[in-house]
Amino acid sequence: MLEGRSCLASRAFPSTCERSYMSYGLDIAKGKRPLEPSAEDEQLQSNKSFKAFDDRERPDTTPACRGDSDSQRHGGDSSDSDSLIHPIGRDMSINCLIRCSRSDYGSLASLNRSFRSLIRNGELYKLRRKGGVIEHWVYFSCHLLEWEAFDPMRRRWMRLPRMTSNECFMCSDKESLAVGTELLVFGKEVMSHVIYRYSILTNSWSSGMSMNSPRCLFGSASLGEIAILAGGCDSQGNILRSAELYNSETQTWCTLPEMRKPRKMCSGVFMDRKFYVIGGIGGSESKLLTCGEEYDLETGIWTEIPSMSPGRSSAAREIEMPAAAEAPPLVAVVNDELYAADYADMEVRKYDKVRREWVTVGRLPERAVSMNGWGLAFRACGDRLIVIGGPRALGEGIIEINSWVPSEGPPQWNLLGSKSSGNFVYNCAVMGC
Repeated sequence: MLEGRSCLASRAFPSTCERSYMSYGLDIAKGKRPLEPSAEDEQLQSNKSFKAFDDRERPDTTPACRGDSDSQRHGGDSSDSDSLIHPIGRDMSINCLIRCSRSDYGSLASLNRSFRSLIRNGELYKLRRKGGVIEHWVYFSCHLLEWEAFDPMRRRWMRLPRMTSNECFMCSDKESLAVGTELLVFGKEVMSHVIYRYSILTNSWSSGMSMNSPRCLFGSASLGEIAILAGGCDSQGNILRSAELYNSETQTWCTLPEMRKPRKMCSGVFMDRKFYVIGGIGGSESKLLTCGEEYDLETGIWTEIPSMSPGRSSAAREIEMPAAAEAPPLVAVVNDELYAADYADMEVRKYDKVRREWVTVGRLPERAVSMNGWGLAFRACGDRLIVIGGPRALGEGIIEINSWVPSEGPPQWNLLGSKSSGNFVYNCAVMGC
């Protein structure tokens, strides 16, 4: 997933869809807890940071809450609210903060009200993005209502609060997408589609806004604070050619021009600041599509690209596997280069944009097992590719996170972390902020 600030001076969008980078202005509910470290987290000293984050969310009961100033609690600095770190000034303070790991923001927010406000209102993350400071965390779910986060730099596992939903949502197909400072989980309840939204600012789940055309089994990708969803199925099972853009800062949806072909179970990526939807199932006979489509955000035009899908695995072709039995294309973009994982042949392939063909560049991690591609996550994480999966036997298994930096040469996978899990990976997304 590529990150960055998008240039959406597009004639294709209606006026309500033009860029309006507003302040989040999110109200933080009191009593929210920080991300909880998993039992497997060996960095127990980090609990102090979590406690500090927890303390900042509790209602103030100190004398300062009844009229005393922050300066009385923090060394008598009367300019605290304006300068943050008074000796170096507000601007330099912010320049320092945006370069800190967001793992430390909980502790920093406990220093005083000014720090707390800057971090939890989302302003600091917008300044990070503007300054080109991006930190990628992996979010994944191996249980129906439970999500975890993994910090690849500190190699640390963290639990998110448990989702609250009904049994219908638990049993429905779900897609996930990270955009801005949000994790969106799409599913279906009794009579309609639903979106649950997790915010890192509040560390809590809420019901997200509905799409203009609710759907499932779509292709999607994010670029900074925006995301595009394309294709999929409506509640009646009709395959769609429509697409929508989501702005996480305004929490609004905008309808985009329709694709050239309807498709479901497709994949989406951003590359060269354009959105691509790849492969999927479409047509009157619900056949596999080998083409892709490119959406130009500047012109609002879709262009069909033949043979852009990495295609079916050799095993699937040999046994004539039904189209819907295989996972959507496992694709990811790093440094504007498109890669794919062939789960059957255990290979990594790279797309030649000039010749428009796929070339094998190396192997996947040996223990990256799946069921026809299901249960295996293949994602971009900054300048690296990550593979999340692992061996399974008799209901028990291991989740492993492996990474490879393509700029360093042929695939050499580095194990970042592993943990026991009774299930494979249902959903996975990478958030860069």
